[in-house]
Amino acid sequence: MAIGMKQSLKMTQSLVMTPQLQQAIKLLQLSRLELENLVTQEMTENPILEEAQEHEDSEIRKQKMEEDANASKDAPEKIVEGEDSFDWQSYVESYAPVAPTPMLKGEEITTFENIFTKTTNLHDHLMWQLQMTKVEKDQERIASLIIGNINDDGYLNTPLEELAAKEGFTLEEAQKVLTIIQSFDPVGVGSRDLKECLLAQARQLNLKGNEVELIIKDYLHHLEKKNYAAIAKALSLPMDQVIELSKIIFEMEPKPGRSFSSVDTHYITPDVYVYKMNGLYVISLNEDGLPRLKISNFYKNALQGKEASSLTKEYIQDKLRSAVWLIRSIHQRQRTIYKVTESIVKHQTAFLDKGLDHLRPMVLKDVASDIGMHESTVSRVTTNKYVHTPQGIFELKFFFNSSIGRGGDSDVASETVKDKIKKMVEAEDVKHPLSDQQIVEMLQAQNITIARRTVAKYREMLNILPSSKRKKYF
Repeated sequence: MAIGMKQSLKMTQSLVMTPQLQQAIKLLQLSRLELENLVTQEMTENPILEEAQEHEDSEIRKQKMEEDANASKDAPEKIVEGEDSFDWQSYVESYAPVAPTPMLKGEEITTFENIFTKTTNLHDHLMWQLQMTKVEKDQERIASLIIGNINDDGYLNTPLEELAAKEGFTLEEAQKVLTIIQSFDPVGVGSRDLKECLLAQARQLNLKGNEVELIIKDYLHHLEKKNYAAIAKALSLPMDQVIELSKIIFEMEPKPGRSFSSVDTHYITPDVYVYKMNGLYVISLNEDGLPRLKISNFYKNALQGKEASSLTKEYIQDKLRSAVWLIRSIHQRQRTIYKVTESIVKHQTAFLDKGLDHLRPMVLKDVASDIGMHESTVSRVTTNKYVHTPQGIFELKFFFNSSIGRGGDSDVASETVKDKIKKMVEAEDVKHPLSDQQIVEMLQAQNITIARRTVAKYREMLNILPSSKRKKYF
């Protein structure tokens, strides 16, 4: 059999992701804050981009709206295909020069010092107490290392043996310094576990040798399960006295650093608003805070002028192409958010009118088919996007949930079932909390067929404890 070489032609189709298309897809899944940061970065790196002023000419705005309407008919892929034939000159001329906003006389600018305040965290509070305590230099060094390993809850999360071996001091020295730190405020700081933390607070309350200390030392596991009968039997105490002693322990602070922990508050700014007007739901995109981009007048004139060299014009052309694509990608992103929200409103009108009990089961495919886009696009555009509705602020992903069978009736959304479980637990008798099986039976009475393990899963998702740990005796 002879071996030879030959040439042949073969036609294949493949999807090529250009950098511009990758950027357009990336923009879809960015949150509002991430988009603002990206735009700010692009404005820094691309001199062609500028932020349009609020008093921009109305005729220019009309031109842009017409351009957006025409561009909305084209998918981002089509924009890539026609990129080389794009009329850059016409696009540049669609932006008129904008005069800078004059600063008012006597206008005062608020300084950052008047806006931001610094709060004392646990580490600073402990270091301040260390500086106020008379200790030797070596002890101060060891104390600084120990304080640096105390977490926000106030616990020492690194073993002393490990610290001593790593930093070159003895375990006895470390233990002596830890005792000093454990005398600091808040009481219980520097503890290695919950038992040590509660014992420190018991000593502070002069309960050393008391039954409270015995319960913490030997019967904390019974207390966690609220097994007061086992504690009463072990200590030969009446049930009423055990309950009173338990009340003292429950009033202690299990996380001594809690009052100093700096909890980050995240304020949600909706990407889109839905409100009712004359009986119909109206959708409005939230453009506040997002810079309105335009092409720089300086570079527009440089591109049109004859003085610039071919190399300069090539640079401007490249930056202009990048700027135009970013602007159009942002417009495409906003239009996609609008379309997805519009479809959600169409599917979830009953929820908007009446509340969570009327939320319909819905999957990505429902919206994707409705607006003529791929499910992956809908998934990206609903990530980290929030909508303000008459029922509150929700992430767009909230409206996509599985269905649960309803005997002889339409299916019910899983989020609705979770809400029902939450309300049942809130209304239960705390001395006789509902078991998962009882919740199943109550849901079945409402024609909602659900397994006990599903109830347990939803309860865990809602951070609701099992009935044995929800039970209260006082």
